[in-house]
Amino acid sequence: MHIHTSDQEKLSLGIGKYSCNWGTHICGLYETEKERDEIIFGYLEAGFLANDRNLFIHSEKSPDEFYRKFGLFCPGCAAHVNNSELFDIKQAKDLYYPEGTFDPWHMNNVVNGYYTYTQEMGPTNVRAIADMLWAKESIPGVEYLFAYESRLNYFVAGKTLVSICLYNVTKFTGDIIIKVLQTHPFTLNGGIITQNPYYIHPDKWLAEHAPQFLD
Repeated sequence: MHIHTSDQEKLSLGIGKYSCNWGTHICGLYETEKERDEIIFGYLEAGFLANDRNLFIHSEKSPDEFYRKFGLFCPGCAAHVNNSELFDIKQAKDLYYPEGTFDPWHMNNVVNGYYTYTQEMGPTNVRAIADMLWAKESIPGVEYLFAYESRLNYFVAGKTLVSICLYNVTKFTGDIIIKVLQTHPFTLNGGIITQNPYYIHPDKWLAEHAPQFLD
C-alpha cells in the first residue's frame, strides 16, 4: 500500500507492504521490544536491499546485541553491517547530546552535516530511524526535544531522506505522546501508516510552544 507523503520518488519501507515518498518524517508508536525490533529490522533490511544508506540510533541495545539480532532477522545483511556506506549505527548520546546537553540549534548542525556528508560522493538515499527512549533521561535541554522534532520537518522536506522516530507508548506520558503526534506528519501505529490528523505545521507549532526556535 502506498502512502503519498511528498512529490518525490517512492520507496519500500520494509514495514508491512507500505511504501511512501522520500522527504518524509514519521513517528512510530510501539509497545513491546518485539514490535520495535520488527519495525527497525524491516526498515533497515529494505534499505540494504535498495542500496540506501541506513542510519540507526539506538537507546537500549548495545551494538553487539543489535548486530546479533539484526543478523538473525536479515542473514544477508550480516556481512555488511560494518560497511559505513550502507550502515551507520550510533548510540543516542553520540548524536543527540555528545557533550551532555541537548540543543535543537546544535542538532541543526548535526543533521545538516550528516546529510551533506552522505551526499559528498554523489546523490544517496538516506533512511534514518531512532529509538527515542533516551529522552526519558534527565538530560539538560531535553525539554526542547519537540522543538527539534518540529524543526526537522523543515529539514526533511525535499531531501532523499526518510526519518522515523520511535516512541514507546508504555513509557512516555500521554502529554509527551500528544507532542509526538503534533510534530510528525505521518504515524506508524499497530503496523498501520497513516497521515496524522493531529500534526501541526512547524510555523504554527513553534510559534505557540517554542518561539525561540523559529528562524
